[in-house]
Amino acid sequence: MTDERTEQTRRVVTEFSERFAAQDDGLWEDLVAADFVNHATGSRGRDAWRATFATLRHDLGDFTVEEHQVLVDGDLAAVHSTLRGRHIASTMPLLRGVPVTGIEVAWEFQHLFRVEDGKLAEHWACRDDLGLLVQLGAWSPGS
Repeated sequence: MTDERTEQTRRVVTEFSERFAAQDDGLWEDLVAADFVNHATGSRGRDAWRATFATLRHDLGDFTVEEHQVLVDGDLAAVHSTLRGRHIASTMPLLRGVPVTGIEVAWEFQHLFRVEDGKLAEHWACRDDLGLLVQLGAWSPGS
């Protein structure tokens, strides 16, 4: 049997994903805490995380996110996902200096979210950056 906190966490994470996919800009105010901490980038605040997504859209176009698994326990949710987009710019720090390829890419993530008071409060991530760079021809084994 799941507890109420676990179910609330699942609802918040699921609603964020659904509203993000629908490009509902209201999700930031509704579902992300003003003092949100993104441990993956070291940034703080809802607006900083929104800016991260804007950079992703700038560099990878109108991308989609496929969630493979969502595991929730209490106020924590782990999400395994793949972002799919087209490489149209190289402004994010990882891609600086990488020539634009125009190719479709698939970038895997493992996210961990903490929910507090019905909003996303913290985020950690492990990304397959090497896999993305290999797809873009920016790194090859033995180089």
